[in-house]
Amino acid sequence: MDHNVMVAMVFMREVLTADVDNAHLFFKQEMELSLIGLQNAGKTSLVNVIATYSSVSFFKTGGYSEDMIPTVGFNMRKVTKGNVTIKLWDLGGQPRFRSMWERYCRAVSAIVYVVDAADNDNLSVSRRELHDLLSKSSLNGIPVLVLGNKIDKPEALSKEDLTEQMGLKSITDREVCCYMISCKNSTNIDAVIDWLVKHSKSKN
Repeated sequence: MDHNVMVAMVFMREVLTADVDNAHLFFKQEMELSLIGLQNAGKTSLVNVIATYSSVSFFKTGGYSEDMIPTVGFNMRKVTKGNVTIKLWDLGGQPRFRSMWERYCRAVSAIVYVVDAADNDNLSVSRRELHDLLSKSSLNGIPVLVLGNKIDKPEALSKEDLTEQMGLKSITDREVCCYMISCKNSTNIDAVIDWLVKHSKSKN
């Protein structure tokens, strides 16, 4: 069953990519990015919050749910912010899907790696998966945005502690940025959107 799911993922990615190849005809800028991280880190919640967030009035219009179901395989969603279209690949974080991460990160504008900042038990696994992914030669130089999610929880790490435990300072072959966010409260979502827009590929 897992093999069939992976084959379907590859097929659907090619179909969906073909459908949006003409996006540059309508928007000045576009970007494709992959959201990855362990299961339950909040990737799908982030996609939903970004899609419904108003960067003009700085309030959330909806999109977060306490009962979010973990992504099985992948989801793709297009979001428009101003003159920028963002195509988001939301990839499943379960162990059986992590081998697919590299395929979906090739040639993207940026990699967004979501970490549950309140899940101390899985930080070492999250760190290992991030560094293993970035060691792939096919991903050389692609900027990385690391997001420490769930800072609304009292046990969440600080930015300094997360940076240390994830070994972010040791990544020197590309741009690495880290924000602490809460999808539940929309904390720092405006900063995330600003970063994504600034890293979009110009299609002029």
